[in-house]
Amino acid sequence: MRCKEAIVMTLNTKEKIFYTALDLFSKKGFSGVSIREITREVGIKESSLYNHFANKDEILESILTYFRSDFSKTLPPIEMLDAILQKSTVEEFLKAGHRNFKQFMEDENRVKMWRILQIEQFRSPLAREVILEDLFKTTIHFLEIVFQKLIDLNKIRPYNPKTLAIEYQYPVFSLLTEYTILKFDGKDTSEVETRLDNHIDFFLEIVTIK
Repeated sequence: MRCKEAIVMTLNTKEKIFYTALDLFSKKGFSGVSIREITREVGIKESSLYNHFANKDEILESILTYFRSDFSKTLPPIEMLDAILQKSTVEEFLKAGHRNFKQFMEDENRVKMWRILQIEQFRSPLAREVILEDLFKTTIHFLEIVFQKLIDLNKIRPYNPKTLAIEYQYPVFSLLTEYTILKFDGKDTSEVETRLDNHIDFFLEIVTIK
């Protein structure tokens, strides 16, 4: 028996519903999937699903909440920043962040959750909240703190740290969106990865103190 099949067999019914819905929502969107289709794929009666989730919306909410919690782990704790930044160059820190996110997105289920966010952002208030608060606002705020600390350490030029965070991260958001679309279509991502590396190098050229 293959390892993946063994893992699937260890899932309880609620987990099977979760991952089946995750797969279907990522391919067809929330509105394109019915409760009947989910239960058919899981191999249970429709009535059995309601023992675990009140409705389809609650399944989506659980997926987005899981992603929200999981994504929060991609940023190092604020209390560890001083030690990390003191022993790292600016280039090492930024490229390590790039590698960490790439590793995060290597997981198939995380890619599916990312796709659901993109599909549902204009229909689901929670999807919008995750994108605006967790992906954008939290990341920008984190980088603002990082850049202020790097300025204090005299490692980068003393520009406004929030402006630096915005100028650095928003191109990254766009490039990562392109990256996930290409991954979904099974296309080569090397060009967009090179552009991301070039973006980091260009940013470093501007802000690093010679």
